[in-house]
Amino acid sequence: MKKSRRPRPPDPAKASARGAKSSKNTTPERPGRRGIQSIEIGFRILDYLRTELRPVPLKMIAANTGMSAANVHYYLVSFQAVGIVRQETDTGCYALGPYALKLGMAAIEQFDVFAVARPAMTELATTIGHTVFLGVWGNRGPTIIYRVEGGASRPIIELRVGSVLGLLRSALGRNFLAHLPRSLTGEMLDQELKEERSRKPRMDDAPTTKIEVEQMMAAIRRDGISRCRDALLPNFTSLSAPIFDQAGLMIAAITMMGPIGILDDDLKGPTATALILHARAISATAGWQPEA
Repeated sequence: MKKSRRPRPPDPAKASARGAKSSKNTTPERPGRRGIQSIEIGFRILDYLRTELRPVPLKMIAANTGMSAANVHYYLVSFQAVGIVRQETDTGCYALGPYALKLGMAAIEQFDVFAVARPAMTELATTIGHTVFLGVWGNRGPTIIYRVEGGASRPIIELRVGSVLGLLRSALGRNFLAHLPRSLTGEMLDQELKEERSRKPRMDDAPTTKIEVEQMMAAIRRDGISRCRDALLPNFTSLSAPIFDQAGLMIAAITMMGPIGILDDDLKGPTATALILHARAISATAGWQPEA
């Protein structure tokens, strides 16, 4: 007589896989990913400490995070154990610790403006339909390092990756001129102003005097975006929004270019607004914070 075999217990891994497969079939989209709430609560403390310029007492941390002093203390003990928070021995006040500095430095070193900007540029080119450029300050001035084509106008073959643009005759250059120190831009600006004064007749919006340059730079800083019509390529207009790093230094810009009358270059319009929002999102990833 054959012995009856006991049924084997289900394999947890296989069961989990089947469950995942079944769940995928029945619920195509998950409403959201679950996280660890205590970590999110703890980061309220770290974020508050980040905004303070000096060590602060326990009661002040509790008052500004909406937590009880007892709960804040529990978190601070754990944060001290890993070095992300430190406590002054004489005052008992708390501040960010040495490991927080290591995290910040690592984040700065790992930030790649090219990698972060690519998805935003693709979205802008797809939704608005015009060519988008990523530009940085190179050893010869404003330089295009990446581009994404849109479908609403012809490809701009005159501008390629590696093209160096002027300060006064490009939206990218005007942006750098408005935000970089004069020690970097002064010599190039003086040379371009000499060239502008010799151009006749005038058919574009390029400034020709230092007064006009100062007025243009003030407007760019005020509006958060630069515009250039007819000055770089005939019958083309462009908008450029700056990207800043954690220190507030302009490190790049995203620029959109298209034919005049087809590309909406209103400084308060939807295209300009979209450029500014994407540039600010990239800047935030780099650690930049707008001035209050």
